[in-house]
Amino acid sequence: MELFDSHAHYNDIKFEEDREELLKSIYDSGVTSIICAGYNLESSKQAIEIANSHDYIYATVGISPNDLEENWENDLINIEKILEDSSYETKNNKIVAVGEIGLDYHYDTDKKIQKQAFIKQIELANKYNLPIVIHTRDAVMDTIEILKQHPVNKKGVFHCCPFNRELIKEALKLDFYISIAGPITFKNSKNAEEIANLVPLEKMLIETDSPYLAPEPVRGSRNDSRNVKYTAQKIADLRGVQVEEIAKQTYENTKKIFAI
Repeated sequence: MELFDSHAHYNDIKFEEDREELLKSIYDSGVTSIICAGYNLESSKQAIEIANSHDYIYATVGISPNDLEENWENDLINIEKILEDSSYETKNNKIVAVGEIGLDYHYDTDKKIQKQAFIKQIELANKYNLPIVIHTRDAVMDTIEILKQHPVNKKGVFHCCPFNRELIKEALKLDFYISIAGPITFKNSKNAEEIANLVPLEKMLIETDSPYLAPEPVRGSRNDSRNVKYTAQKIADLRGVQVEEIAKQTYENTKKIFAI
């Protein structure tokens, strides 16, 4: 059984000491493809470096709503330069999406700037013919409204999608994919069974969001891609199917949306 972790952060400082050893053990465990997601300029550069050093790892580039510094517009210019340079490569182009981007109103942040950055990065994705990876928290209606007003040509995925049935219904109407992470395994997870069955299997991805959100039974530890199997198994249990079916379909879905 092969698994595809569609969203992880091996560009995070928590992996500095043992990254290479860990990535080898992850591949040997059956997780044979990973997407390393950028969330600001430096992490995006590092995601590309990690992807270029490993045949089975791919990268996304972008600025998340929680990483918008004062110079975010300059950072975005540099991210566009990276995309422009990569668009001329004929081999080994490992950048598969713009992301993670979106809206996060959980903290007291400038909503206007978040919206501006989200829209500009949607435009960037359309310019370079890439899908987007969306982070959204406490901002469902604004996220959906922006996607309606600024359509994404190659669509994309709601990563670590909140278990909000209206968000998922609207996202599916817009032809986006839904990525499910470790929280579906949590004992206090609300709507887990409903969400696991609400998302059509052909529109589902799985992820770890490593090093965060480790699933049961390893909740509270540093997360890594080997744990995506627990999310796959939980979805299989909730849907009443074999885990191999979840693994196979989500693997194919991830390859399809990111044109791998």
